[in-house]
Amino acid sequence: MVRFILSRSESLFRLIPESVILFIARFGIAAVFWKSGQTKIEGFSLDIISGHIHLGWPHLSDTAIYLFENDYKLPLLAPVVAAVMAALAEHILSTLILFGLFTRLAAFGLAFMTMVIEIFVYPDAYPTHATWLALTLLLMLKGAGKLSLDHWISKR
Repeated sequence: MVRFILSRSESLFRLIPESVILFIARFGIAAVFWKSGQTKIEGFSLDIISGHIHLGWPHLSDTAIYLFENDYKLPLLAPVVAAVMAALAEHILSTLILFGLFTRLAAFGLAFMTMVIEIFVYPDAYPTHATWLALTLLLMLKGAGKLSLDHWISKR
């Protein structure tokens, strides 16, 4: 009976298109890092879901600078440099992943950021970081899927 249920469920779940799964993974991880990047800047905000759009010139928020100077004790980098790098990476890499462009490299970048956050910033948040890492590893392994610019470019 158990074998029958497992076999049937496996057959059923194999009907889910891999490209849909990969698109949802891309959207999910991109949303996490985009929203995090948005907390680090002022002057530019883009949230299409809520309809909040402000297209001014972006600059680091005072809160981001404070957090990187006082709470996020990253080694080897000046706090403002680390804040700028994080804000840029979160926006650029999440945009690349969302559109499925250079997906594997962008996912590697977010996986690296996840590890830095886990090790140096929030070591107790490993359940969340494991989820992020699983999504980035899936995208590094499988790529963006058919619903992506990577796929479109590879077919040309």
